[in-house]
Amino acid sequence: MSASLNAAVATATATVVDPACAEPLAVLGRDVTVPLVTGGEVTYAALDYAASAPALQRVWDDVAAYAPYYGSVHRGAGYLSQLSTDLFEQSRVTVAEFLDCRPTDQVVFTRSTTDSLNLLAAVLPADCQVFVFETEHHASLLPWVEAHVTYLNAPRTPAEAVATLERALAHRDPHGPALVCVTGASNVTGELWPVKELAAAAHAHGARIVLDAAQLAPHHPVSVQELDVDWVAFSGHKLYAPFGSGVLAGRADWLQQAQPYLAGGGASRKVARREDGGVDVEWHTTAARHEAGSPNVIGVYSIASACKALTEAGFDHLVARERHLIAKVREGLAEVPAVRILSLFGDDAPRVGVISFVVDGWNSSHFAAALSAEYGIGVRDGLFCAHPLVRTLLGSEPQAQGECGAPEAAPGERSLNAIRVSFGAGTPDEHVERFVRAVKELVADGAKWQYRTEEGRCVPAV
Repeated sequence: MSASLNAAVATATATVVDPACAEPLAVLGRDVTVPLVTGGEVTYAALDYAASAPALQRVWDDVAAYAPYYGSVHRGAGYLSQLSTDLFEQSRVTVAEFLDCRPTDQVVFTRSTTDSLNLLAAVLPADCQVFVFETEHHASLLPWVEAHVTYLNAPRTPAEAVATLERALAHRDPHGPALVCVTGASNVTGELWPVKELAAAAHAHGARIVLDAAQLAPHHPVSVQELDVDWVAFSGHKLYAPFGSGVLAGRADWLQQAQPYLAGGGASRKVARREDGGVDVEWHTTAARHEAGSPNVIGVYSIASACKALTEAGFDHLVARERHLIAKVREGLAEVPAVRILSLFGDDAPRVGVISFVVDGWNSSHFAAALSAEYGIGVRDGLFCAHPLVRTLLGSEPQAQGECGAPEAAPGERSLNAIRVSFGAGTPDEHVERFVRAVKELVADGAKWQYRTEEGRCVPAV
């Protein structure tokens, strides 16, 4: 990190703050009111951070201040173009500092975590073997179709995860390239994975490792060097910067040796016609090689702004406050016998603010719809784009198919889906307290309104 960032971290973490008294970070939408089917309005409780976190007010202010100076990147001699280019490239430096990258690492800007991992899949060397746990989000489970993929069964402890990977790697072809893909924090259970230990196992067997940090980076510091991962991917819209950008950061060699992810302007350094009528192309060897087209300057700058805001707030402070909120939710749900929290590693496992559960006697879509319509609380229901994991946790066949996020049964019928509540740096205590009260009331008294299925969704009956 730079000296200024080190100073900001030291200032933010020097004072011990009681998490119960600490204020959440300012986010957009914190004062939005929504109508209730039972009458009146209420301030919306956004508890679906794992899907998209609200933008930090700091990010919005930074973007608004830059917007009048918006210009084409890398393509113009004018002042606004030059300013935008400097801002774009400085954002790359900011992200590298935020991730504690190695000096030789490249930071490539993409559209999302999904795009980042598909980019990495596209540059894999020939005959690369890929090892991935069935517990992954589809963004990190599915991109490897052109490689030889080994899917690993869901472990029930962090130690079992490491042992499972070591056994699989011990039987791989030792002469070819290999890649391990692992999540940092589950988007279903919130549980932290033993990334450093998995990286050590991968490297001991001559494999590389990519970290899906989509759910980790908004909640915990991520150090490429400390975790010893080869690449890390995350999305801006999970990191309080929801403007359609993502990051793939890590080792440059596979990226430099592969054909560009997209062919076009920006990726090409030199293009010339040949006498036979074709063209010769010299591609960039920098991150620009995989950033063809006009880049999303606003999205990139918003990620950099969010990285600075989280660093300056201090992750010690943010983690402590989030643990306070996690305890509130888990303790409240534990008081409701009908609620079962989904977990791989058990109640004592460290986790981020993502909790999934089911309620006996309720279809999860019906329950989520009632939370929204009757209490103004936004949560997620479904299989969370992690079908094999959720089905394993619910005791169903992990290979069964289902539409992502859509309910599979009418209200009151058994359905293979769950409810997910997720929160973070912008969540006030009142939101999680209202959520816990609402769960208890719905379980005890039932819904106050009638609901029906419409186009695959459970909605209030008119």
